[in-house]
Amino acid sequence: MQSQDVAPRPRPASAAAPGPVVDIEQAEAVLVEHYPRLVRLAYLVLPPSLGRNRRVLTAHALTQRTLPRGRASGDSAVLPAQKTAAEGRDSDPGYAYLRLRVLRTALEAGRPLTFRAWPTRAQLPPLLPQVWGLRLFPRSGGADELALDQRLSALSAPARAAFVLRGLERLADADVRRVLAAAGEEDPAAALAEADAAGTAGTAEGADALLTSPEFDPCSLQARPTDLMRRRQHVKAAVAAIAAVAVCGALLGMPGDGWGPEGAAAPPYARNPAAQAALDPGKLTLVPAAAWESSARTDFSVWPARGELTGDKALLRRALAVWARPGGSVQVSATPGTPSGAPPGPPQLLYAGEVDQSRVVLLYDGLRIARYAEAKDGGTQGAALDFARVDGATGADADAVVLGRTDGNVRYLTAPWVRTAVVRDLLKSAAGAPGATGTSGTTRLARSADGVTEPFASPALQTGECRSWNVLELTDRTGTRMSTDLGELTPVRLTSGRPGRPGDASAADWSPLACSLADARGQGVRSVNSWSYARQPLPDGSGSAEWLCTRADTWRGGGPRVLAQFHAPGQRYGAVAAKADNASACGAKDPHVLAGVLWKSVKGDWYLLAAGGKDTASIRATGGVSGTARSNLLAVRAEQGARAELKGTLSSGREISGLR
Repeated sequence: MQSQDVAPRPRPASAAAPGPVVDIEQAEAVLVEHYPRLVRLAYLVLPPSLGRNRRVLTAHALTQRTLPRGRASGDSAVLPAQKTAAEGRDSDPGYAYLRLRVLRTALEAGRPLTFRAWPTRAQLPPLLPQVWGLRLFPRSGGADELALDQRLSALSAPARAAFVLRGLERLADADVRRVLAAAGEEDPAAALAEADAAGTAGTAEGADALLTSPEFDPCSLQARPTDLMRRRQHVKAAVAAIAAVAVCGALLGMPGDGWGPEGAAAPPYARNPAAQAALDPGKLTLVPAAAWESSARTDFSVWPARGELTGDKALLRRALAVWARPGGSVQVSATPGTPSGAPPGPPQLLYAGEVDQSRVVLLYDGLRIARYAEAKDGGTQGAALDFARVDGATGADADAVVLGRTDGNVRYLTAPWVRTAVVRDLLKSAAGAPGATGTSGTTRLARSADGVTEPFASPALQTGECRSWNVLELTDRTGTRMSTDLGELTPVRLTSGRPGRPGDASAADWSPLACSLADARGQGVRSVNSWSYARQPLPDGSGSAEWLCTRADTWRGGGPRVLAQFHAPGQRYGAVAAKADNASACGAKDPHVLAGVLWKSVKGDWYLLAAGGKDTASIRATGGVSGTARSNLLAVRAEQGARAELKGTLSSGREISGLR
């Protein structure tokens, strides 16, 4: 076989000559001999931000983990080129090997944790050694040691390692660069430059003296107790948690499926078929568009599903999930007396579409309307969930629902049977504004094909002096009804007439009373009725005053608010004479009222005027003013600021008290 001359393959420039073999016995002997120095090296390289106690324990843990598992090859590249007085230590391949291992793990421990990679063992708190109930830290040094520690903490980990190798190990810069490169640092020269720029180099003798001081000796330690009060609280919490886990484990171990026998109870909520179906957008009730035309009912149950996003399953799923489990960032509101829990089953979809800068979903479960809104740009942070009771709503009570409010305006979704929508300002003068339909103070309201109105100014959002009050007039085949926004999902119906038999209100009925509606904002009001229960000739002959009673009834039945108002001739608005909460006056069950007011005549004389309904047979005043009348009207001279108590007797003989 013919031989061939083969040129020797060149060795890569980065390859280092193989060093001597270090076995585990040799490494253990070196570790025992130089343990304090290696631990000091680790302590100095570790970031001071760990705290002195954890820094001490981590330095010991890293040093104790440097022993090889078997025989290991040393790296001759990390041996110093020049020998010093400590030549025996520096020339020992076992010491160089362990020093490199300590330096590498200390640098790893100082790297920040990231989500892109799993943390190394060195980056986690040490499992061992651990000292329970004590804090360990080196003895405090002087001002020079403190200043050096502060300057080291400002350096990066590689620069801190470069300084320690130079000052503690007394290595030349070339050897420092080789050791840092072997430890895995990409730019050792930059680390040296940073240490120099920070002014930490100093003289070799000064650096060595400071670095070998007790301030940086993790083997000469002081012990102090941890926070005793906090430790006691943690022990109590741990005992309670263990007891709770034990009890739960015992319950789970009982025979049967679940937490124990519950008789005829249904499965837990998470496995309740009806509850699960309520979260499925595919099971939402969708009413056909023309269902209301043939139905005997005129309520929300016959509203069709409208809006351009009724097919957006992702949006509907989010709305249902937030209804069932609203997160901490969701703004949840509900009218008084309205439960805000999850729907009992699949609700009915009324609307899903874009409204101004939001995506809005309206849902109905037979008791409540829920409105879910999120930002149009797709962000769910700051989503809103609003609830309103609508049980028993029919006809005028189910004519409209608020879709959104922005910049002081309100926008409605109207019922499919509504033919026209008009906005009326009850306080507007007889001269209509531009765009009016010809009737004083009215403007026709444009609507989309889905029944969404254009926005208009909401009285519920206005502040300051009452200068206008907009109401919504909706017309269908049965007539025209008037309602107003009082800050809730459903507008409040305005009626007029004797309690028990109210009818649709007119602008004339409510013009002098409009501003008093602000008193009922946010109360869960269903309807407000005005009743002109008496007219009283004024004692100075200047005309007749009108007595009116307004009653705001709520969806929950309780908590009505009653106002008695006195409207003197020549005054644009009525004056509130008395008001009461949870009163039966002016209601269908008790259509009686008695109220009084101090009135000043044109000549400056003061009178107590009082009036009751037509079935009031007599009135008497006691206290600061005394007087009696054998009718439903009382007028008695009084002093300014006088206080009187009113009592009335009905034609049936029953006594009533004045409204306060």
